[in-house]
Order: sequence, then structure tokens, then C-alpha cells
Amino acid sequence: MKEKISITAISSLSPLGETTHEIWNAYLNNDHYFSLMKENGHKVWVAPLSKSAKLNVETLRKSDQKYKKLDDSVLFAILASRKAIEQAGWQNTSNFGINMGSSRGATKLFEEYHQEFLNTGIASTLSSPTTTLGNISSWVSHDLGAIGPEISHSITCSTGLHSLLNGVAWLNSGMVNKFLIGASEAPLTNFTIAQMKALKIYAKAEARKEITGKELDKEFPCQALYLEKEANSMILGEAATVACLEPGKVSNALAVIEGVGYATEILKHNTSISTNAECFQKSMKMAMGPLALTDIDAVVMHAPGTVKGDLSEYNAIKTVFGGSMPLLTTNKWKLGHTFATSGLLNLELAILMLRHDTFIPSPFFKNRVRKGKLKRVLINAVGFGGNAVSILLSKNE
Repeated sequence: MKEKISITAISSLSPLGETTHEIWNAYLNNDHYFSLMKENGHKVWVAPLSKSAKLNVETLRKSDQKYKKLDDSVLFAILASRKAIEQAGWQNTSNFGINMGSSRGATKLFEEYHQEFLNTGIASTLSSPTTTLGNISSWVSHDLGAIGPEISHSITCSTGLHSLLNGVAWLNSGMVNKFLIGASEAPLTNFTIAQMKALKIYAKAEARKEITGKELDKEFPCQALYLEKEANSMILGEAATVACLEPGKVSNALAVIEGVGYATEILKHNTSISTNAECFQKSMKMAMGPLALTDIDAVVMHAPGTVKGDLSEYNAIKTVFGGSMPLLTTNKWKLGHTFATSGLLNLELAILMLRHDTFIPSPFFKNRVRKGKLKRVLINAVGFGGNAVSILLSKNE
């Protein structure tokens, strides 16, 4: 990196809540935030937004006629962006860039419009403009009155951290001096869940006893970072996370981006990465740069709750760190896999842990005894196709 980058705000809507206080309190308890919903006549585990966040989304939808036809993914991003801008003190500026990513985009709205077309043979007037991927960033830009560049992209489940990479690149280029990055995902639709089930990676509502070891609590349907599980346990969640980035180390920074790393593996299968996740090995090494292995205190893993996914990432970390293993954790056992947003929720967890100097563990993984304060945390994300991203975050000292 040409210059370190400060994160001056981060805001999210997720199953854990929408304020920093309630999100941190949710991390401090040992509960999960899953519930069972009916999908094609069967019960399935999902992680919806918190009740307060859902209420605010509906309030926004009803606040203006133009919002009524927008997908949840757009509304999530608008709300999170408003709060981030306020937190960073950017209300009086419009000259900043925006990059909003999403793996699936306007999933619910697209499915509804397509079903309507199948039924009538006619496409609705707004079916195209309200379901394009650029719909998210353009509406956020419109809502905030921003005049800088606006970008949308999809790089599957590492999309959120790729938004961060883009923000860092723009800031380091000197073309802008403020950048809003984020991701939004509203994937709790029948078709999206059916796609995950077709891959045989989704948690089964009736099979918790099969995937839970005797020594573990049977109330955890997703067992991300339980390396001895014999069945996949991924569960989808919905969320949006937005962060404000500024160049250099500024006094109001929540945390500082010290390094970024990225890598892609050559595909052997549409959904898999190698046994030792070579893409993660490369991305983590790149993000750490010349730092000693012992300088990394913790890693917030991607760990989606699948048998091969969790284990391959762990193998990559073990290969890179050897006998200097940092603390390992994941948040997907608590709030599910939010596709594009998952990497930025990992970033949020890392920021909260650094600011509170408190490590939040997974109930399924036994770490070494921690020594010293949390100063640097590595954040991982990867998507279909082995496109890994790693971000090195440090405390603003």
C-alpha cells in the first residue's frame, strides 16, 4: 500500500441489530440469531435482520413513493450509508466516491418480476432499472447527494472486501480524498435458498443432531469453525455494511488499514478451493507484508460453516503461521453467511474487538491462551472461484 488508510465510520444492519451498542452486546452473548422460516413447505434456518432494523427499512420504504419499488438490498444500503456518513461527519460534503457491492443484487424483486412475466408474458416497466446491479450504488449516491465516482460490482462472497480494495486504490491514487465502501445482501428468498441447497452446503433443520458433536451445544444450527463436523451447516443471513475511508492516519479513525492482499486460484470446480486454500495463503502473506508472524494477534475467518470451506481456510492459516498461530474466530455461527456483506461484517467485528480489546471466540474452536493486547487483526473473505481477499487492520494508536 502506498499509504495507510483510516476507517472513520462503519455502520451495519444485520441480525445482530443496527447500533454499535446492540451489535457489541450481541457479540458478548453466546446466542445465535437464526430462526426457522417456511421455504416451499419445509422449514429452513435463516438469519433475518433484527426487528428494529426491519422496522426502519419499512419506514424508509413508505417515506417516499420512489422507494416503494426498490429491492430490500437497496434500502438496506441506503440506511447503513446514512448512518456511516453521519458517524464520520461527512454530512456537509458531497465530493466522495462510492462503491457498493452485492453478490446477488435485487434478488427478491428480480424473482417477483420474473414470476409476473411467466404469468402474464409482459415485463413490468421498472423491471430492468430496479434490478440492475448498479441500482444499489446509484441509489445510495442519489440519496446522499454525492458527486464522486460510483461503482457497483459482484465478486461473489468476497465482494464487500473487494469494495474496500477499490476504495483503497482510489484514495492511494489521489483522485479522491474520501471514499464510501459497502455491500448489501437480501438473499432470503425461496430460489436463493434452493440454490444453496442444490449445492448441498445448507444446514438441515432436522439434522442438527447429526452435525453436532456430543461435547457441543445442540442449539447451534450453524457450526462454523467446528473442524470435526461431518455435514455442512451454512445458513444464509441478510445484512448491509458500509464504511467511510480516508487517507492516512486521522485522529478520529476507528481503526487503520495497514495492508491489503488478494489472490485467485485456478478453478478445479465451480464452488471449491484447494485443500490448503492457496488463495488465502497468498492473500494473507500479501496483506501482512514484511511484518513478523507474531505481530498478528487474531484472524477473523471467512469460515462459512461448510466442511471443506472451514477446514481449507484453517489449513491455509496453519501453513502460513506454523507455530505462531494467532487467535482464530468467525461470526457466521451467530449471524449466518451474508454473501457479499460477510467480509465487511468481519471487518466490523475486528474493529469492535480492537476498540474494546476483547476477543470474541467461536464456541467450536479452542484457541491458545491470549497474551497481551489486541493490536492487529487479519480479516478474510473468499467467494466462488477462489477469489480471496485479506485485510490487515490495526488499532489507531
